[in-house]
Amino acid sequence: MENAIVTLKKGEGRALKQGGPWIYDNEVASIVGNFEDGDIVLVHDFDGYPLGRGFINRNSKLIVRMMTRDKDTQVDEAFIRMRVKNAWEYRKKVVATSSCRVIFGEADFLPGIVVDKFADVLVVESLALGIDRFKVMIVDILKELMEEDGIHIRGVYERSDAKVREQEGMERYKGFIGEPFDTKVEIVENGVRYYVDVKDGQKTGFFLDQKYNRQAVAKLCKGARVLDCFTHTGSFALNAGMAGAAHVTGVDASELGVAQARENAALNGLEDRVEFLCADVFDLLPELEKKGEKYDVVILDPPAFTKSRSSIKKAVRGYREINLRGMKLVKDGGYLATCSCSHFMDYELFTQTIGQAARNVHKRLRQVEFRTQAPDHPILWGAGDSYYLKFYIFQVCDEK
Repeated sequence: MENAIVTLKKGEGRALKQGGPWIYDNEVASIVGNFEDGDIVLVHDFDGYPLGRGFINRNSKLIVRMMTRDKDTQVDEAFIRMRVKNAWEYRKKVVATSSCRVIFGEADFLPGIVVDKFADVLVVESLALGIDRFKVMIVDILKELMEEDGIHIRGVYERSDAKVREQEGMERYKGFIGEPFDTKVEIVENGVRYYVDVKDGQKTGFFLDQKYNRQAVAKLCKGARVLDCFTHTGSFALNAGMAGAAHVTGVDASELGVAQARENAALNGLEDRVEFLCADVFDLLPELEKKGEKYDVVILDPPAFTKSRSSIKKAVRGYREINLRGMKLVKDGGYLATCSCSHFMDYELFTQTIGQAARNVHKRLRQVEFRTQAPDHPILWGAGDSYYLKFYIFQVCDEK
């Protein structure tokens, strides 16, 4: 069957031509031929010049997600196998693969799908109609490739329960792909043991993108008094504890997260030095300040305060407030680790916001390092969404 042809309006497709993976619905002049949403289509520039192939979905603002820039390449099983194999070979080179992100959507040229590996379990998040058709094939190929490397995958769980699926005209879904299994998985990262709840945890169950950032902060924590805000299941707090912190307090607003963090502390024999509170960080920090509390290391790892351009101003206020409060709790000469995982809060804006917070509380910042997400979450140039995590470590000095 011949693919339908999507033709762009004159002057459109700028992001695509700079390496971006998407075509927006308002960039399209015409669609000619028979197709169903989810099908592969050919993409032409306004003058008929071929730009490649991708899958179409008229329910989405992202009407086409590109799969290949070559008009003659067929998107078939051999093509998918090549993409999946490349993704796995890349991970083996750049990260410890016991637990890692194996496929990162557009940045692995497989738009709309994420696959995380937690020990011997895979967790899949499928967010686009076209890639959904290849989901089981992708999983089967991955299992086969890993088996060749002596890694037996005992189960696969799907966490396609994000709201964005509705924007694609798809229902939210979670459940097993294949045989059911125990969804509480034990992993080891940086020598720290965790239970990961792949069924009910946030997103796919654990945030792998901070793997090496946790290590970087841990180096500063020997003998330290540490405050870890938005601790989720305790990862930064536990890395600090394992590095020999004198005492660590982890805070999160989620009862489930805190319960899991306590369980993880016990798993590592750290419950005497690492404690967890269930509280709203925005309420707790001013209280700690009033009590005159001071810490050697303060860690701020908040959820994305903005998921859209329209709420950036509100997000800036949130980041400024949290950093300002955090800095006030750092001892003179102590350390602040702070990050943003929202791609709309770009490097310049995040940097500027931290600078404002420091000026407001009369603190001098000495930058120790700037980091991003771990390399199993590669940043594809031209695909802005793939660069989302900004991570600073500062020494905080009083102005004197």
